[in-house]
Amino acid sequence: MSNPIRIAAVFGATGVALGAFGAHGLKSILAANESLEVWRTASSYHLLHAVVLLWLAGRHPQYRKSFVFLTLGILTFSGSLYVLALTNVRILGAITPLGGLMLILGWSALLFSGAKASKSP
Repeated sequence: MSNPIRIAAVFGATGVALGAFGAHGLKSILAANESLEVWRTASSYHLLHAVVLLWLAGRHPQYRKSFVFLTLGILTFSGSLYVLALTNVRILGAITPLGGLMLILGWSALLFSGAKASKSP
């Protein structure tokens, strides 16, 4: 198994685990912080992009930039939201858009990599 597949697998497993943990084990903390929706947003973006990472992992190396940006995006976007939901430290919300930008850059890199691939013989 290659490293990109392992990375995608880790993100997939942690996305499921954190989603379930938030819904069950952390329910009282998230309710007290009124941040259940924040946690749900973090875990849904986390899982969605883990699936995309898995798809990219088996592709040509030209998709490496996209893989890196999406990985950083998951860590920054979902990570900041998870911590914000647990701690209620609102300043962490200022970091979240940087993660969103990384996700957008990842999708954009995929767009341009795909355009290059379709022009290749």
